[in-house]
Amino acid sequence: MRIVAQRVSHASVTIGGKLKSEIGLGMMVLLGIEEADTQEDVEWLCQKLTKLRIFDDGNEAMNLDINQVGGSFLVVSQFTLHALTKKGNRPSFIRAARPGQAVPLYELFLKRLAEISGREVQSGEFGAMMAVELLNDGPVTIIMDSKRRE
Repeated sequence: MRIVAQRVSHASVTIGGKLKSEIGLGMMVLLGIEEADTQEDVEWLCQKLTKLRIFDDGNEAMNLDINQVGGSFLVVSQFTLHALTKKGNRPSFIRAARPGQAVPLYELFLKRLAEISGREVQSGEFGAMMAVELLNDGPVTIIMDSKRRE
């Protein structure tokens, strides 16, 4: 499971011209699920995100987590995070989980992130074409992969 977490001043998801979700201060999380992912990957990433100290403490140091700043999460599924680009110019997504496996893990991720963090968790819509808008604050962008925990 791979994520791109961005510290944002605000973020939103629009589907078919209609606003689906929006947050103010918080984290925009792009979530890619691969075939090898399990509930253990969900738990590890949700724990890490909840404790990730990427918010300013007033002294221009990233010392605060999302709870300490009263932020929210916006999570969007993005299978393209598992693109393989070694051969040719067209990415392969063969490692990305198919919907039958990915949807339950995506839903579990949303549920566990809310439970573990105690924060509001907004989301996109799995498989939909979405317009994602955000204002990256910093910019701060963190990439994490549950298969590379070092």
